[in-house]
Amino acid sequence: MKSPGKLAVLAAAALVGVGILSGCSSSSGGGDGGKVNLVVAPVLPGATADALKALHDRVQQFEKKYPNISVKAIEYQWTGTTFAAELAGGTLPDVFNVPFTDSKTLANNGQLADITKYFKQTSTADKWNKNVLDVATGKDGKVYGIPWGPYAMALSYNRDIFSKAGLDPDKPPTTLDEIEQDAKIISQKVPGVAGYMQMTKDNTGGWELATLTQSLGGKLEKVGSDGKVTVTADNPQTKQALAWLKKLRWDDDSMGSNFLFDWSGINQAFASGQVAMYMSGSDVIGSLMQANGFDQKKYGVTTFPLSSSPNAGILSGGNVDVVNVKDSPEQIAAAVKWIDFYRTQPTVDKTAAVNNAKTLAKGDQAVNAPTLPVFDKATWQENQEWIKPYDNIPVENLKPFNDNIFNQKISPEPPSHSQDLYGALDSVVQAVLTDQNADVDTMLKGVDTKVQSLVDADSK
Repeated sequence: MKSPGKLAVLAAAALVGVGILSGCSSSSGGGDGGKVNLVVAPVLPGATADALKALHDRVQQFEKKYPNISVKAIEYQWTGTTFAAELAGGTLPDVFNVPFTDSKTLANNGQLADITKYFKQTSTADKWNKNVLDVATGKDGKVYGIPWGPYAMALSYNRDIFSKAGLDPDKPPTTLDEIEQDAKIISQKVPGVAGYMQMTKDNTGGWELATLTQSLGGKLEKVGSDGKVTVTADNPQTKQALAWLKKLRWDDDSMGSNFLFDWSGINQAFASGQVAMYMSGSDVIGSLMQANGFDQKKYGVTTFPLSSSPNAGILSGGNVDVVNVKDSPEQIAAAVKWIDFYRTQPTVDKTAAVNNAKTLAKGDQAVNAPTLPVFDKATWQENQEWIKPYDNIPVENLKPFNDNIFNQKISPEPPSHSQDLYGALDSVVQAVLTDQNADVDTMLKGVDTKVQSLVDADSK
């Protein structure tokens, strides 16, 4: 899933993109005076004035570079429940974004434009992290979108609280056992602070349980050679993950007293010093600064621990900019130019990267928030040198994550009905944290049955 709230932050924070805002508009159908018209959707409704001004500037820059393309940017929010109707009604923009969890399904269903030909013409086509690009690649091997803003699940921690508990903030935990041990120490030595906590509601409980499961080498869904998806929430690794949470909660009493956190709620609890460690997207510091007024000097982040299982991987998510399947070849070509300009080039173009960093710094937004790099390490390091003068998060605080992320295997989210699966698992996580005798086996079997029926219904 998208890191909840991430898109709103990125719309304002990752101002790598373009446009003059207006209300919703249907996809443009052609060109005027030889121009190709594009309607793009780079921001959510309610974007800040600074974000809109930056968009306006970037649109002008794009149109100057490509005088044969006319861009109109609109506020738009993609949701799975309205997508089909918008597609049928012809109201989708030419360029819009979808979450990692849905891009492959939409591509395989023929609901997105094939951009392979034009993607291969971009300057970065051969630099992509294949694990990242795979989320926008269909089963036919063709490319149907360009990923941006990817995150890897990580462990965020409060460095000040670590110090108060006698722990070294430069040496965060590297295993689940160490998280458990540090959380217990913190809860004992810093009264009123939960050593560790996870989200549990609005699908975030299942999302984070998926992270734990996959970090241990398990899968909540498996895809057969025939493409059939089998829901497998009732698996040893998920039970191990729930047993770990149960130990923190009931044996150690290190998870506080509030067990109903959503994304914004746990961010606020962390920012106010009520939670010392929690799992979230690696880029969450941007939201903590913007929405919660968190002092970034207190922030620490490290990669989330993976087990020794060869199947262990860190769950990742993000966004994919895609193109309306009804667009003409000329519009598709122009759309790829736009996505490349708006999303990709600031990573590999020094001028664009510096301008973007200046904009972020001016708005007191996170400049050097840690993310899952879309390109190779050398490209990432070069980008970090460009933006270094504008960094506003202490680089040494990010070192545990940045040093290790390139060595972590990326594990994609469950491919089918992921949000339904996450929602069904919320209640399982909540039960484990509120009922010491929760019947995990029965609940997980129930999740399998419920979500499998949704998966099977898709093929009827």
